[in-house]
Amino acid sequence: MRIAVLALQGAFVEHEQMLHDLGAETFEVRQLSDWQQPKDALVVPGGESTTQLHLLTQLGLLEPIREAILGGLPVFGTCAGLILLAKQEDGQPREGLCTMDIDVCRNAYGRQLGSFHTDGEVAGFSTPLPLTFIRAPYVHRCLSPEVEVLSKVDGRIVAVRQGRQLATAFHPELTNDNRLHQYFLSLIDKV
Repeated sequence: MRIAVLALQGAFVEHEQMLHDLGAETFEVRQLSDWQQPKDALVVPGGESTTQLHLLTQLGLLEPIREAILGGLPVFGTCAGLILLAKQEDGQPREGLCTMDIDVCRNAYGRQLGSFHTDGEVAGFSTPLPLTFIRAPYVHRCLSPEVEVLSKVDGRIVAVRQGRQLATAFHPELTNDNRLHQYFLSLIDKV
């Protein structure tokens, strides 16, 4: 299994390490020629969504990546990745990959000092997962019945799945628990 990891900014190395530990091969996407390599899935890491969007556009990656996801390429977006996948922000259409039928609220938990860690229930897992939130967004609402809510914290949606798209407001790559990455790898084989 070969996973493309968007490596423009953010916590991409941690995703790579977690995927390697699960036996997956990864490669970094920094330019269009990287993206044109064979791949089975994509990870869009946390970081700063505005910076990532600017770089995706400037490097000519935005449209090819969007088309691949809409064509069925599995994708896992964390934090900023969730924002980039969302079709709306605060009820308004937004720029980005815009492949998930969700409306997000950015920096919902405030500045860096508003970051926190908790354990939370995630659908499909028998025991709680460690959830690390860093200037995290959350999903304000789902725009389609195709979106499955996987987790909520304090009544706010923090993990969703739509087909083979998985997105979290938290950073599973910053913990020692690889179950969510393993779950993502299981989505790759689903048609």
